[in-house]
Amino acid sequence: AEELAATEFNSGLVHQLVTAYLANRRGDTVGGKSRSMVTGTGAKPWRQKGTGRARAGTVKSPLWRGGGKTFVADDRHHRQKVNRKMHRAGMRSIVAELIRQDRVVVVDSLAPETPKTGEFFKQLKAWGFGQGSMLLMDDDIHDNLLLASRNIPKVT
Repeated sequence: AEELAATEFNSGLVHQLVTAYLANRRGDTVGGKSRSMVTGTGAKPWRQKGTGRARAGTVKSPLWRGGGKTFVADDRHHRQKVNRKMHRAGMRSIVAELIRQDRVVVVDSLAPETPKTGEFFKQLKAWGFGQGSMLLMDDDIHDNLLLASRNIPKVT
């Protein structure tokens, strides 16, 4: 943990990680229909000559009300790739900053003896936790820890 805390905070790299994460969460779909996507018949609205009206080939024309859009927006892809080494360095930088701000606590044993949420919550309060969100990490999976913590709000 000491060597991790010695890592400098790289704000540019963290910014790149966060913007890539948010961009990758975006949906790639946009609205709008071209004349081929609009629902309607394939028949001419009226004959070509003899009506006195302007000639018309389809009710889906962009000039018509209810017709398609002339230049419809295509789906845009917002994926941003972050290299593996950059991702690891950025996460290391974030965790190091959290350690420097005393927002990370290392505990010897996290797993409770019984799968009781109330007892586990009292144990967390005894350690000084109670308000705000919390991320619990352990090197292996304990059933009692999963069962005791899953009904506590903002605990992951």
